[in-house]
Amino acid sequence: MARWTFGVEPLAQTEEVAARLRRVTGLVLAAEGDEPAVAQLIADLERAETALTPRAPAGAPPRIGTSSARDGRVYLDHARDIGAYNPSFPEYELAVDGDRATGTVTFPIPYEGPPGIVHGGFLAVFLDCAVQHHNCDVGRAGRTTSLTLRFRRPTPLLTPLACTIERRVDGDRIRSTARLLLDDRVLCEADVDAIAGDLDALPAVSPRRSSP
Repeated sequence: MARWTFGVEPLAQTEEVAARLRRVTGLVLAAEGDEPAVAQLIADLERAETALTPRAPAGAPPRIGTSSARDGRVYLDHARDIGAYNPSFPEYELAVDGDRATGTVTFPIPYEGPPGIVHGGFLAVFLDCAVQHHNCDVGRAGRTTSLTLRFRRPTPLLTPLACTIERRVDGDRIRSTARLLLDDRVLCEADVDAIAGDLDALPAVSPRRSSP
């Protein structure tokens, strides 16, 4: 089956900004007091916001389906590697081998809940998107219909973790079991159910447009 994509590729500049914002956010959260570098960062971000606001319609709906020919924002591909361009999502690696996938992820400070521990809500978001990545890479994906998360042990921040995913298909139903592990210890696991869609039936996505 064809590998699923839905949306346009992020700009290289977008990916670089995401990685830096994620790292800098962790440094700012760990600061003991006001820093001159942070004051400069605030001023620089204010200038960037002022310059970008009239050029990037971030508040508009994405240009997909019946809205693809209208004014709106570009829709980036959410099939895989969301952390590469979105600083609100952790970076990760995932290798797909048929109905099994393995990878690694490290959660930085912005994902903290209890002291030194990843917030459980971020674990649910990560595992849901990693399962979608797996499904899209093997060419049979669809909308999540349910996600059940079980916390086995606290998941530590700033620690390389292993991720495993196994999937089973029954007709148009996909059941995936995803786990996060430290060494051989399961930290959390999720059962994710999805209903398979039709790649050819996905709505049109507008290509990137020239800047105004």
